[in-house]
Amino acid sequence: MCKTQARGAIAVDRVLGRIEYLVHFEPEEVPEDLAALTIDVPDLLRAAHVQPPTAPARARTTLPRMPDSPERTRTFTWQDPRVSARAMSTMSGLEFLQAMARGDLPLPPIMATLGFDARPPEAERGKVTFFLEPQEYHFNPIGSVHGGVYAAVLDSAVGCAVHTMLPAGVGYTTLELKVNYVRPLKLGAGEVRCEGTVLSLGRQVAVAEGRVVGADGKLYAHATTTCLILGGDKTG
Repeated sequence: MCKTQARGAIAVDRVLGRIEYLVHFEPEEVPEDLAALTIDVPDLLRAAHVQPPTAPARARTTLPRMPDSPERTRTFTWQDPRVSARAMSTMSGLEFLQAMARGDLPLPPIMATLGFDARPPEAERGKVTFFLEPQEYHFNPIGSVHGGVYAAVLDSAVGCAVHTMLPAGVGYTTLELKVNYVRPLKLGAGEVRCEGTVLSLGRQVAVAEGRVVGADGKLYAHATTTCLILGGDKTG
């Protein structure tokens, strides 16, 4: 019954593969039970001389094998970071970081992940230095150290510099990190130093700066951070 009462038109979106059927009723022809209205889409398509849309075939992408470039592998290990986390509340920030530098506490796993754990960090009040030697696994697609590696090491240096100023039981978290990239780091650059230095320490907010510098004094990147001080007396 409904098929004879409904008069409509077909709109086919060939790009999206979407089919719309616009149904029009005369006022006296509206079915009592609209839920009973059925539309035979295949019949409508044939009437409009349209082929039902089909999903496009998905292209399979296979990365090319480079016979003259053998695959590289890398294995690294780390220790339980909860050991250091538990000790942190009982030590000042400077004591905590110096214990890590001596090997009394495990280094953060991120140092092993990014490969800046080959040499222990240096920590003094208001200043922390990490060391990194560029490797292939640091590279971005254009053949130099990825900006995220710079940012991670700088974030570690400036945040830890703030931590050296804090007493036991007081923590911090990064509110902002701004990095400026000066020149690319490539293989053969040798070890670079990432130095973080505190510029200002207040009761709620600390500000620090960081620099990535080569052995020849070249500046590769620099950063500033704002940290929020969490809990307790803020004076170390």
